[in-house]
This record gives sequence, C-alpha cells and structure tokens, in this order.
Amino acid sequence: METRVEVEPTLIASRFLDDLSKTCKMGSPNGRSMNKSEDEVPFGPELNFQQSDSTLVDVHGSRSEELQTAHRQTLRGIIYRSIRVVVFSNKLNLLMFFGPLAILLQKLTGHHGWVFALSLLGIMPLAERQLAFYTGDTVGGLLNATFGNATELIISIYALKSGMTRVVQLSLLGSILSNMLLVLGCAFLSGGIVFHKKEQVFNKSMATVNLGLLLMAVMGLLFPAVLHYTHTEVDLGKSELALSRFSSCIMLVAYAAYLFFQLKSQKNLYVSVNEQEGQDGNNANDDDSPDISKWESIIWLSVMTAWISILSEYLVNAIEGASTAWKIPVSFISVILLPLVGNAAEHASAIMFAMKDKLDISLGVAIGSSTQISMFVVPFCVVIGWITGHPMDLNFQLFETAALFLTVIVVAFMLQEGTANYFKGLMLVLCYLIVAASFYVHVDSYQ
Repeated sequence: METRVEVEPTLIASRFLDDLSKTCKMGSPNGRSMNKSEDEVPFGPELNFQQSDSTLVDVHGSRSEELQTAHRQTLRGIIYRSIRVVVFSNKLNLLMFFGPLAILLQKLTGHHGWVFALSLLGIMPLAERQLAFYTGDTVGGLLNATFGNATELIISIYALKSGMTRVVQLSLLGSILSNMLLVLGCAFLSGGIVFHKKEQVFNKSMATVNLGLLLMAVMGLLFPAVLHYTHTEVDLGKSELALSRFSSCIMLVAYAAYLFFQLKSQKNLYVSVNEQEGQDGNNANDDDSPDISKWESIIWLSVMTAWISILSEYLVNAIEGASTAWKIPVSFISVILLPLVGNAAEHASAIMFAMKDKLDISLGVAIGSSTQISMFVVPFCVVIGWITGHPMDLNFQLFETAALFLTVIVVAFMLQEGTANYFKGLMLVLCYLIVAASFYVHVDSYQ
C-alpha cells in the first residue's frame, strides 16, 4: 500500500531558493555568496538592475500621466453623460428652453399672455424621480413629492411678496386637487391598463395615515371659513387670522411628527409591497437602475430649483395680464392651469412608477404630495406671511373648502381596499374634470 507524502508548496519553494543560492555562490568570481542578507532578493549587487529601475520609473511616470488623462476624460464623460441623460433623454425636458425665451419676450414686448405661457412651459421639467432609486419606495416617494412641491412653494412665496394672497391660496388648493384626483387617477388608469390581468396592490397603512392628515388639513381650513360665514368671531377680522396662525403652527407640528413616525419610529410599518417582495427575493423589478448617480441627482435638483425660482417671478407677474388677455378667470388659472402644467414632470413620474407596478411610489408622489402641501406648504406660507407682514389666513372660502372636503372623501373611498385598477383611475380622472368645469364657471368672491 502506497504512502503519499504531501509537501507544502512553501517548503518546495524554500528548497529551490536554497539550491539556487548555492549555485550562484559556486559560480561567483570570489566564491562568495551573492546574497547580502536573507531579506534581499537572491541576486545581489553583482547583477546591476539600475537600467531596469530607471525603466520602471519611466513606466510609472507615464502610467501616472495616463491615469490623469484618463481621469480628465472620465470627468468630461460623466458631465457629458449627465447632461445627455437629464436634458436630452426625456423629451419633456427640452421644454426648459422656453424659460429663457419667456424672459427675453418679457424684456422686449411685455406681452403677459405669452410670457405666462412660455414660463409655464419652462417650469414643467423637473428631474426629481432619480432619487427614488437610491432609497426605499417610501422615502423615494417622499423625496419626489418634496422636490416636486418646490415649484409650488417658490411660486407661492413670490406671489405672497407681491401681495397676491388669493393666488397663493388657489394655486395650493389646485395642487392638492390635481395630485389627489388627476395624478392618482392617471397612475391607477395607466397601471391598470398595463396590468389588466391583475389588481395592483399598495401599502394600505401608509395611504390611511396620509388620508387622516388630509382630513386634519380640511379641518384646519374649514373652521376659519365657517367662522367667517357664520359671523361668530369674537374680534371681527382678527379672530379668523389668529385662528389660522394657531392652526398653522399645530399643522406644522403634526407634519413633523408624521415624518418622524413614518421614517424613524414605525418605518417597518411603511415598507412598501415591492420592498417586501425584494426582501423575499421575489422582486420582478431588480433590473431597474438609475440613469445618473445620487450626487448628480442632487446637483441637478439644486440647479432646477434655482431655475424655477427665476422663472416664478416672471410667471407670477404675468398671471393677471394673462387672465385679461385670454379672458379666463384668475381662479381657473390658479386652481387648474398652474398645478396642471407646473406639476407635469411630477405627474409623469407617478404614471411611470405605476406602469412599473410600483404603486407605493406613485401614492407617495400623489397622496404624499397632497399631504405635504396641505400640512406643510399651506401653513408655512401662513407663517411666512405672518413674519413678512403679508397676512394670509386659512379661509379658502366656502366653495373651495367644499371642493377639497369632497375630494378627500372620494379618494378615501377609492383607497380603502388597498388595491387599484383602471376603473378606479378613470373615476378619479372624471371627478377632476367635474372640479375643473366647476372652477371655470365659478366667480371668485375676491374678484
């Protein structure tokens, strides 16, 4: 029976080096070992490697220059790719070039109708959707809603500084109605058509909490209006404003608590259906990848927000002139046209995610955006007006408050089952058409 002796590779290598050292020692002119120390390479100073060393230096120097050139080329490539993805990959983003045209037209002609139209077209693009790839569906929907609402917030601040308080109220109300009925309806309709053989599902808990906050916002808007129309104020003209400011502070605290509850305290409760499937290894959308990096998205969002702030001034100043030129009520422009066109990119992102069966992000954009406007943007504008001396209250008038209340009730019934299909989406879109027609024939009491 054979016995195999296993020799470690290191032992073989050691013996080979010893033999090689002896051979070199025997063949040296002085009969001395060519190794000066055990730590050095077996080939000593008798073998001159100076030429090789200089060659290595030259190689490393040229390699460093090549790396620097490659780095510059890579940086240029990243910038070029980022511009190509953000500006030219989506046809909607090409509308941003109408912004400079609106500014030029304002300087040359001062035609408010065309300035308003071109400003709207220039404001439409907003590349906010990329951040959702780097976060969960819940946080991604929140980020999309936040950066999407930057347009409304900037426009509202400019309008408030110009003394157009009523435009601020109507535009924010229109954003809430548009997101809850039109955006959510189009998302349900598009997703239901793509996945017509099944019912799409979403996190019912997240939708329920958002609807609760929306009802709280309706309460904050309803009581100042009721106080005004029942003439039951303690101090005429003062109690209504004081109540609005107090309610706004309470709503801001409630929204801050909601963010902590959603993102920190009970974040496991708000894990979306797609994230749960991803944790189980059953996610069908694993192939999705962002077009640009996270920091590129943040930089582009900052650039877009700055550009929106510039165009907003021209847009606000042209509203009344456009109403006169087009013979359209200011209320219709504020409630329907401003949110409809200003949130076009946000609408498109909600539809896109619904068509990828990611309804939780679509709900985060639609319902989450409405919640953010009603619980943060509206009371924030009240506080800003309070600080800057431009009084704004929560009395949105009876007709507008009734429209908001009925919208919240309809959407609550549509979301109570936690499922979505194209029929529910069609119903929401038709409801929005009724609201739009109502505001077209509505004469604002402030006019």
